[in-house]
Amino acid sequence: MTTVFIISAPSGSGKSTLTGRLLQELPRLRFSISYTTRPPRGHEVDGKEYHFISREEFERRVAGDEFLEYAEVFGKDLYGTHKSELDRAAAEGVDLILDIDVQGARQLRDRIPAAVSIFILAPSREILEQRLRARSQDSEAVIERRLHEAAAEIGDYLRYDYVLVNHEVEASVETLKSIVKATRSRRDRMEAEIRPILEDFGDVS
Repeated sequence: MTTVFIISAPSGSGKSTLTGRLLQELPRLRFSISYTTRPPRGHEVDGKEYHFISREEFERRVAGDEFLEYAEVFGKDLYGTHKSELDRAAAEGVDLILDIDVQGARQLRDRIPAAVSIFILAPSREILEQRLRARSQDSEAVIERRLHEAAAEIGDYLRYDYVLVNHEVEASVETLKSIVKATRSRRDRMEAEIRPILEDFGDVS
């Protein structure tokens, strides 16, 4: 049984770092590689960080209902999760991790109500701004836009199953791991393993 884990956060909250550590440290997790119309940055490789396609190709796939969710970010670039990502995870018997924005998370929760959603926050606006500036990859205008977007996105935390305030990476990674482990121990996930044990004891219904 495949569980979808949605991880969202305002830009600069540390979402990508935490997601990467989670994937390294827990087995049976697959990262969902999104499609995007933006060009690659730095050393990004097509099919690794993202699937890079043209806007025309993206819109053709939208018309064909190929995405579980998609969104236009900052009124410029399109991002989306292809249905094949979930199909592939189910075929492999692993859980799927999605690192997506608030817009995409809203759509995905509607399509997959059983998905487990986690919202990550920086401890304060000041720290979020410090983290954005420390990346040294955005202009002043982009930083201000990201802070403005963060103010709008934070209100969505009430829609998530879990909220994680990212004070310190190691502690936050352990919290994320605990959420995944607890989800995997839910009764509906354990039925296949529990049934033979119950049968050993005869009829216990």
